[in-house]
Amino acid sequence: MARNRPEPVQVIKQRRDAALGALVHGVPYIQFLGITFERRGDELTAVLPFEEKLVGNPMLPAIHGGVTAAFLEVTSIITLSWGMIWEDVESGALTVETLAAGDLPRLPKTIDFTVDYLRSGLPRDAYARATISRAGRRYASVDVASWQDNRARPFAKATGHFVMPRRHG
Repeated sequence: MARNRPEPVQVIKQRRDAALGALVHGVPYIQFLGITFERRGDELTAVLPFEEKLVGNPMLPAIHGGVTAAFLEVTSIITLSWGMIWEDVESGALTVETLAAGDLPRLPKTIDFTVDYLRSGLPRDAYARATISRAGRRYASVDVASWQDNRARPFAKATGHFVMPRRHG
């Protein structure tokens, strides 16, 4: 019995990158803030490159609290969406052509989002990583933390609850 040859790793990486890019580029506010995502397998790290427009208090200077909250919420929503489409991306059911046509699932909707500001966000790049605590068909709970120079010293943390969109198909 002949086995199917596995797909070349370049094809899989291209499909993963296209899926993540389509998710991120589908939200204009993510581009406005300049948020990008680094992918290692199924794990995402959000990156908020520092820009002067992000400063809320020029006397400190510190990243605006609203920017911090948006960064954490965007990280949570993209991480949830990435988890939703992961199996379709891996199986090839979600192709680069499908993604180019804009056939992506709808994003989760925020029910509530609570931010703990632990210290001022300094004028430098920030990073965030979300952990999905619970993900069902209708509801998800996410914890997210952001840091700058040292992951063990977060400057903000948050917990969010989301309504999950219906899966198409």
